[in-house]
This record gives sequence, C-alpha cells and structure tokens, in this order.
Amino acid sequence: MSGYEDYARRLTGTGILTDPWIDGAPRFRQAPVLFSPAQRDALYAAAEAVAEAHHQLAMRCAAEPALLDRLALSPFQRLMWISAAPRWHGIARADVFLTAQGPQVCELNSDTPSGQAEAVLGGALAHADHPGHVDLNEDLGPRFCQLVAQLTERDTGHAPRRVGILYPTEMTEDLSLVLLYQRWFVDQGWEVRTGSPYNLQALPGGRAGLFGEPCDVFVRHYKTDWWGERLPVWTSDPGYPDEAPLARALDVLLSASLRGQAAVVNPFGAVLTQNKRALALLWEERDRLPAHTRTNLARYLPYTVRLEAAPLEELRREKDRWVLKSDYGCEGDEVVIGRDISPSDWEAALRLAIPTRWVAQRYFEAQGERPGESTNYGVYLIAGQASGLFVRQQAGRTDTHAQCAPALLLPRDHEPR
Repeated sequence: MSGYEDYARRLTGTGILTDPWIDGAPRFRQAPVLFSPAQRDALYAAAEAVAEAHHQLAMRCAAEPALLDRLALSPFQRLMWISAAPRWHGIARADVFLTAQGPQVCELNSDTPSGQAEAVLGGALAHADHPGHVDLNEDLGPRFCQLVAQLTERDTGHAPRRVGILYPTEMTEDLSLVLLYQRWFVDQGWEVRTGSPYNLQALPGGRAGLFGEPCDVFVRHYKTDWWGERLPVWTSDPGYPDEAPLARALDVLLSASLRGQAAVVNPFGAVLTQNKRALALLWEERDRLPAHTRTNLARYLPYTVRLEAAPLEELRREKDRWVLKSDYGCEGDEVVIGRDISPSDWEAALRLAIPTRWVAQRYFEAQGERPGESTNYGVYLIAGQASGLFVRQQAGRTDTHAQCAPALLLPRDHEPR
C-alpha cells in the first residue's frame, strides 16, 4: 500500500471525508504547511481587515439604500438584503495569497464558505503525526458552535434545541461539511435535521421546520444567488431552466426569522457582501470610509472596478494585468485571467460578459510552497475573528482540483523549514 493510500484510508476512517481522490489524483497532501506565529498573524490580520471593511460597507449600504443600485441586485436579492440588513456575517473565509508586496485578499466568501471538513480533519491527522505543533483548526468547531448558540439566543430569546442544516441535497461536493456540522452540533446536545430549501415548511406559531420538525436555527449552506433569480452572466448563455426564485421557501424562512421564531446563519444579508461587485464598491466609496479601512484596502485588496465602469481600452491593451470575475461565481468558476488566455479569447470575454454581472480586478503574482504553484490560504473568520486556515495548493487559479494541505503552527522557538 502506498503512503497516500494509507493516508486516504485514515481520511475515510473519519466517517466524514469520503473522497480523497479527484479524477484519479490525490486530493490531499499529507505533509503539513508549517507556520510561524508571525506568518499566521500576517495572514489573519489581512483577513480580519478585509472582513471589517465589508462590515463598514454593509453598514453604509443599510444607511444609504441608493448604493445598492451599483451592485445590480435582483428584486429577490434586494429582499434578502432588506430582511437582514445590516447583518451579513457569521462564518466566512477570506482567500489570502502571499505576494512580493505582502498578503493580498482576492475575495471574501461570506455566504456559504466551504472546506471546513478538509481543513479540520486533515489538520487533526497532521497533528497526530506532529504532536509538538499546534493544529490551527482545533478551535474552529467550538467557536462556530458558540456563534450559532449566541445568534440563536439573540434572535429567538432562547438557546438552540434543534438545528436545521439547509444545503443542496442533490449535490455531493459539500456533504462532508454537512456531516462535520452535524457532528459538532450533536456533540453540543442539539438535535439536527438536514434538508434543502424545498423541504422547509411553515408550522403553527409562525415557526419554520424541516420535514415537519420545528427548528430554532437554520444553518444555511445554500447560496443566496440560488435562493433568488438565477440569471446568466454571459450574453451567449441560454439561461437556467430553473431560473425562478425560491419564493415559497424564502417566505417560510424570512417570515419565521422576522418574527423572532428562528435564527439564520449565515444571515441573508450575505447576499450583499458575497457579491464581488461589493469589492468594487469598497474602492469607489473608500474616501467615505474610516482612515484605517482606507489603509487596509490599499494594503490588502487588489484594485477592483465594476465592469461597466472599467476602462475597456485599458483592459484590452493590458489584459495580462487584469482578471474578470462574475458577481457570484465561486471556486474558480466564472473567473477569466487575462494572462492565461489568448487576445482573441480575452476580447470575446469582454464582448460577451454582461457588464452589470462582472468586475475587473488587478492581477497579482501569487507565491506558493512549490515552484510553479500558488498557495491559497483560506482564513476562516467567525464573528470577524480569524479562527483557522484552509490551505490549498495548485498551479494556476484555485478550483476543485487544488490539493488540500494541513496547517500547523510551529512552537514559538522554531522557524519553518
């Protein structure tokens, strides 16, 4: 048995991770990435600063609704924002990269961040093999459960007794995350029900439930752009066959939330902060933000502009300096990196992109643990505080084929090899 086959058996032995291979190749790396306290603190500082900037933007958008026009939210997306504003945050993941100029945060996944199972369980195995180091994800579960409990008590007036986990049950990609959450919640003594938004039901007393069972809090791992209207981002796309919003499910959940009968984590206000056009709005509104936020934007967030406001001739002329991103694309989907494609393909992307669905972001050269690779340091944030790391390594942009590596903290009297 090869070393990776043995490691894969240990991963599947957790009872949660069932897919240690992808397209026949290893999905994990056994060797941990080692961090000094200073290296960890630099990544955490960048992530927390960008999350705080998003909070500043959410507060401003709640006070000045006209700003929403620049985000081009659909009617149901506006409904989700208005129902929760300015609440948007519970758990998020900031994707941080190291460059010659320091850490850069390309985006903040504040809606349905993923990778927790890979980060937590891979880190636990690495810690077992390297007991002298610290598992950077050992507190992620307890902190998340504490957050869920506190938000439930705030919104309903009592501690959670039954938790509903909402996720796309027809998809298997994040089933390990759902199983991990379920284990965490059961360990807290909470009952757990799982299902999709289609399984939501309105119950007596203004409550919401799954399969007839009322839940005190719903942990939402179903993306906000899937709750609302599903519209194409390219003029050449035929559109979605199921483009209608989940109006009934939204009515059930938002009604229970607004009546104080249920908490929702993450809040539906994440529809605003997850929208990458919010990155451009941060730059547009930077002069009206606090001084420390302006400093952090310049230091950590690559310049981003709404595509309809972008200098198109500059984009055409300097394609290697730009990246196109759709408003709600994730995990490498709907990302066009200028330097990776031909001039004709770049021109086609600029021509076919629906401007109000895209941003252009300055390209930066990311560094990696190995030559020819870049490393995505996904910093988990819980209530604004950095609480763990999801490390992925890959040549090119980060997508589903990236390999996950454990993250360990060196003792303070050591330096990384």
